[in-house]
Amino acid sequence: MPEFKRSVLEVMRQPLEDREVNISRAKFTVNYPASFMLVASMNPSPSGYFPDDPNNTSSVFEMQRYMNKISGPLLDRIDIHIEVDKVDFEQLSDKKKGETSSEIRQRVIRARTLQSDRFANLDINYNAQMGPKEIDRFCELNETSLILLKTAMEKLNLSARAYDRILKVARTIADLENSPYLSSAHISEAIQYRSLDREFWNI
Repeated sequence: MPEFKRSVLEVMRQPLEDREVNISRAKFTVNYPASFMLVASMNPSPSGYFPDDPNNTSSVFEMQRYMNKISGPLLDRIDIHIEVDKVDFEQLSDKKKGETSSEIRQRVIRARTLQSDRFANLDINYNAQMGPKEIDRFCELNETSLILLKTAMEKLNLSARAYDRILKVARTIADLENSPYLSSAHISEAIQYRSLDREFWNI
């Protein structure tokens, strides 16, 4: 993402939020549908080696300037962002088998079916499309989960928009586990998927 000009990236804020693009020319304004899934990547530093490689040649200032190409308001509108660590030899050579793609596919299908049933009488289809009213209705938290989320919001200085996205992601995690309720584990996992909200990437 940082290879693009910041002004170009900022244009995505409206379609990510409203799922439409407004184009104004002369006396006319036209709205185009723009519901899409954004998948993007970036290196952790200009050299690409931070944080666990001695070959990293980027200064702290250079890394901060590089990461600041992605604005806070744009990050707020991205539901999931995570850091991917370097894979060590032990993990590469590990013979243990994980969950297969077909098994994951079946879980996704079940979660999609749950969401279709949940929103059958509403003008939305998926958790990502929930607005404030739907979030209040379908993402109810128990006291433990509420305290956990409050702590994260305060310590990470998260925005109201990030709050909504955490709840929507947690709802999806619960759906993948076929759980009708949101637990503190679901909230905790969803918070972990806001890694770029953490100030300065722990530099």
